[in-house]
Amino acid sequence: MAALGVVVPLLLGLGLGLGLGHAAPPVVLWHGMGDSCCNPRSMGYIRGLLQRRLPGTYVLSLRIGASVLQKSGEVPLLWRRQFCRQSRKNAVLMGSPEFPFHHLVKDVENSFFMNANDQVREVCGQLAADPHLKGGYNAIGFSQGGQFLRAVAQRCPSPPMLNLISVGGQHQGVFGFPRCPGESSHICDWIRKTLDLGAYTPAVQEHLVQAEYWHDPLREEDYRKSSIFLADINQERGINETYKKNLMALKRFVMVKFLNDTMVDPPISEWFGFYKSGQAKETIPLRETPLYTEDRLGLQEMDKAGKLLFLGVEGEHLQFSEQWFCATILPFLQ
Repeated sequence: MAALGVVVPLLLGLGLGLGLGHAAPPVVLWHGMGDSCCNPRSMGYIRGLLQRRLPGTYVLSLRIGASVLQKSGEVPLLWRRQFCRQSRKNAVLMGSPEFPFHHLVKDVENSFFMNANDQVREVCGQLAADPHLKGGYNAIGFSQGGQFLRAVAQRCPSPPMLNLISVGGQHQGVFGFPRCPGESSHICDWIRKTLDLGAYTPAVQEHLVQAEYWHDPLREEDYRKSSIFLADINQERGINETYKKNLMALKRFVMVKFLNDTMVDPPISEWFGFYKSGQAKETIPLRETPLYTEDRLGLQEMDKAGKLLFLGVEGEHLQFSEQWFCATILPFLQ
């Protein structure tokens, strides 16, 4: 959902290298809302960390939109004006020698305005065309990148995803933006107002990414009928057996929840739980949801096979140390 607010200190002297005698499988990263593939303070840092700790391993940090916003002419002009100034400011801060400035602007912009289904489709094409990935890869999604990579696993089984690690992903969606990070705060204020006014209208669904995983427990029927992304990948309108089969092919599905998260509402969505239907106070864990009890997505069977892992880490949304990352996440990538 949000940019990685990195508090990973430079703990290079900890000696946490895995000492592998051979390269681990390739790793694919997908950033969160308001971030970019190559921000040296977030995804660029994580990519470098993986390359240091897993010598010889190919690491791909996904950049969405090769050069232009694919449907820029369809995005309402008011929205683009609202976003443009802050987007460019953030992209300057996220600058990388690997990619031109305007590419990073589009990557950030697309995390707000490019239809999530189009993003997933583009990523599936990137992965299929990358020869490094043909034997399979591990995937780490940060915030909204977590549910987007799950969609990749369900829709695009080739090349095969081996393990999916969702770091703060909102797999049952969100019902509120109670707090937004630093530079994106006024953008999120505007997004919040837009969602409150009409999250399930066609224009908002088509052009505002966060609306596409907006899950209103007071309007479940509207959500099931009108959500163009989350309701589909969560099998809310019927069972797609291919989605179920492909997700169950994962070796492990790891979900990381931030135990002091004040950005994601409700935080339990990071463990695939959500509000009990019809109200927005009481939450229920995954194992009590119809998605699980009816096993619409294969999660119950995966759970019984030991493929689901629920991890918790102290801290705010996407706030973690390098030490925690190396000790907790790297073992899944070997």
